[in-house]
Amino acid sequence: MLNGLWLGFFLVATVSALSRWLLGGDPAVFAAMVESLFAMAKLSVDVMVILFGTLTLWLGFLRIAERAGLVDWLARLLGPLFARLMPEVPRGHPALGLITLNFAANALGLDNAATPIGLKAMKALQTLNPSHTTASNAQILFLVLNASSLTLLPVSIFMYRAQQGAADPTLVFLPILLATSASTLAGLLSVAFMQRLKLWDPVVLGYLIPGALLLGGGMTLLAGLSAAALAALSSLLGNVTLFGLILLFLLVGALRKVPVYEAFVEGAKEGFEVAKNLLPYLVAMLCAVGVLRASGALDLGLKGIRTLVEWAGWDARFVDALPTALVKPFSGSAARAMLIETMQSHGVDSFPALLAATMQGSTETTFYVLAVYFGSVGIQRARHAVSCALLADFSGVLASIGVCYWFFG
Repeated sequence: MLNGLWLGFFLVATVSALSRWLLGGDPAVFAAMVESLFAMAKLSVDVMVILFGTLTLWLGFLRIAERAGLVDWLARLLGPLFARLMPEVPRGHPALGLITLNFAANALGLDNAATPIGLKAMKALQTLNPSHTTASNAQILFLVLNASSLTLLPVSIFMYRAQQGAADPTLVFLPILLATSASTLAGLLSVAFMQRLKLWDPVVLGYLIPGALLLGGGMTLLAGLSAAALAALSSLLGNVTLFGLILLFLLVGALRKVPVYEAFVEGAKEGFEVAKNLLPYLVAMLCAVGVLRASGALDLGLKGIRTLVEWAGWDARFVDALPTALVKPFSGSAARAMLIETMQSHGVDSFPALLAATMQGSTETTFYVLAVYFGSVGIQRARHAVSCALLADFSGVLASIGVCYWFFG
């Protein structure tokens, strides 16, 4: 799947570039594509520099948590649920605790913590995979739920809006929460359909229903806070949770006589090795995405969508926000650039800017996640992971449009 997808990016980019040259008289497109190749290769190295430090730090702390028994405790707590959702993963397996930590970090917007934890979880799942190159059902479910990006506290979106001068940076909080919930639900349902998982099982419902009620109650409580109080709570909760996890790992490790410094160094060494193996996969995916963008294929698609929307007689304001949605599956940095450009060109509190911010917070860099997570364990055949993850992204985009017309239309 990834082989065809990667080749397809280059073929689509070639067709788009030839059209711009032969029909539009723009031979410079080929220079832009070649320049993009080298720029994306450099970006891959820049990303890896950040990942080296982040992975080394967090896998060091995770080794302390593992040796202190915290990961095993989480695995036992969620064993009955994952026995239904991931039947090939034994109860109490360390992967289950790591998956839980990863979801918690994503939900709180702690991206720097979520990625290394997720890579550790993917490596643990790979130990149960009978194939070295084909994704297992458990790995696919984990990746799709990770890529659907359930985010309860989108602190980074608030920061972007504040930087652009928004009077109320947290105005998009509830729209993002609703849209990201729709994205995650679509991802779960699509994988459940493909893998014949029984979500109506009483045990599964026993976990999911209280979680949904807790989410709804939290939304109700937060909706009653002022914008200033909500922004302050989001920032405080994210940072306190992040440092609190580190402190918990250290204290429990010390109480259980774990040599915390030695354990940290041991895990940090593993993080260095994991990061080193990621570079080829990042270069391959980011260069293909860069060529696709430089060829003008994305811009052409946007024009086609606008034409269809106007032909149907619909409100086309949402089309101005689509660049963020179109590039988000490929590149987080490009999506951030698109979001900021939309804020600057249309106004930070304009409908397109509000919608772009909601899309940014409710979807994930799917192909980046695929390249990093599957690349870290050598997976080459993704099976239905790509289609399910893209369906989750598409659902998040549609939900963002509907919610923003409801809130701001």
